[in-house]
Amino acid sequence: MSPARLPRRLAAIVYDGLLLAGVLIGATALALALVVAVAGVEAFKTQNPLMGNPFFQAYLFLICFLFYGGFWTHGGQTLGMRAWRLRARRRDGRGIGWWRALLRFLSGGLWLAPTASLHRWFGVGVGLSLAVGFGVLLALLILRLPDRVSATELVVLPKP
Repeated sequence: MSPARLPRRLAAIVYDGLLLAGVLIGATALALALVVAVAGVEAFKTQNPLMGNPFFQAYLFLICFLFYGGFWTHGGQTLGMRAWRLRARRRDGRGIGWWRALLRFLSGGLWLAPTASLHRWFGVGVGLSLAVGFGVLLALLILRLPDRVSATELVVLPKP
């Protein structure tokens, strides 16, 4: 099996990003419903307790990891990877465990750091922050950093 090239990787990332956005919307709706049930509608209207809440941010981070890690550890493919015939696996061909999935997830998410920090701490516009983040994402994919850090590889599956 040949290693996955950049265009195919990007296509799978876009596909999975759209799916993850839907999952995060559902997870946020669940958290909002819980806050309204516990604190009441009036307390929620005066001050949104989820805004800037580190526990809520950790919850969303965990949801993201479970989304990717669950797919990678059970079959080696997210839905986007399945659509583009990609599979994440160890270099010896075996499946990925949770530890390697965590390393792959964290190293693959490094592009978010400059995106968020430029906008939040330096007041750079959203468009420029996203452009810099996309540039960092391309660099990570070209260097295959998630593959190297987690000792895995992303391969193209043959046509059925």
